[in-house]
Amino acid sequence: MSDRFLRACRREPVDCTPVWFMRQAGRYLPEYQEVRAGHGILEVCKTPALAVEVTLQPVRRFAVDAAIIFADILLPLEPMGLEVSFAAGEGPVIANPVRTAADIAALGAVRPADDLGFVLESLAQARSALAGEVPLIGFAGAPFTLASYAVEGGGSRNYIETKRLMYTDPEAWHDLMGRLADAVAAFLLAQVAAGAEAVQLFDSWVGALSPDDYAEYAHPYTQRIFAALAGCGVPRIHFGTGATTLLPLMADAGCDVVGLDWRVPLDEGWESVGYKKAIQGNLDPVVLFAPEPEIERRVLDVVKRADGRPGHVFNLGHGVLPGTPPEAVGFVADLVHRATRRSP
Repeated sequence: MSDRFLRACRREPVDCTPVWFMRQAGRYLPEYQEVRAGHGILEVCKTPALAVEVTLQPVRRFAVDAAIIFADILLPLEPMGLEVSFAAGEGPVIANPVRTAADIAALGAVRPADDLGFVLESLAQARSALAGEVPLIGFAGAPFTLASYAVEGGGSRNYIETKRLMYTDPEAWHDLMGRLADAVAAFLLAQVAAGAEAVQLFDSWVGALSPDDYAEYAHPYTQRIFAALAGCGVPRIHFGTGATTLLPLMADAGCDVVGLDWRVPLDEGWESVGYKKAIQGNLDPVVLFAPEPEIERRVLDVVKRADGRPGHVFNLGHGVLPGTPPEAVGFVADLVHRATRRSP
């Protein structure tokens, strides 16, 4: 088994820098498009055989050092009573967003084994199919990102409804965040029990918050999740986008690895996080559309900024974008390994 990903998460020496890609299983791969041609995204998530196939596709194609289970961060919202769908070209839509204390009080609890057992089964099957080739990552959405979807009813540019609830009814907001934190913690623990060898908490929309708002309205609930995971025995990754000003707080939440987006140079981000944490990132996903010499220049800049320090996991600063040339993904994986090879 290649354990360099797990070793890097623990800030242990590795033979070369491990690399994997957020959304490495996705729309840019022809084989994924073939699966999706006959199945909606929620159907793929809820059908273990399909989810496992999609999870394994990038591992077969590229020299990645980890697989990540194919699922969606919004899946826990369904058993809570929210109606989630995916509109073509528009992303996720929630038909019954929560906007009041009464809406939040009516939300149900999440029982991972009963309500999200298909994800757990996918993890178990994928772990078996990987046969130790690379570690398997599980994941969930962080409470603020899930709350923003639940309140807005979908994606948002300004998060007006989300912040309106935060500012006008903080008691209701904290009730919502507590429910989400408990659901996510239970879900991630169940994923570890099902076979996940690392877990990542995605806070995709947390960059909408100022440091003060993050500290008051989001940070305590991320801390609650990582505290629940403290004895789980696997690396815990915390990733947010647009979160440069939040990095010290994110590092303080209790994770082992902090993911950086591309808006901060990796060396500056690592200094902000602190060297007692491993770091993940942080190539701009759009760089993969560039010619190979430009991709190489920028990849090597990220590697140089890591300075050979134990604890760097190479990744993008967010997920692989639709339309990305698959050959660019393979080029980056091979380049990172070649450029960082250490003597035995």
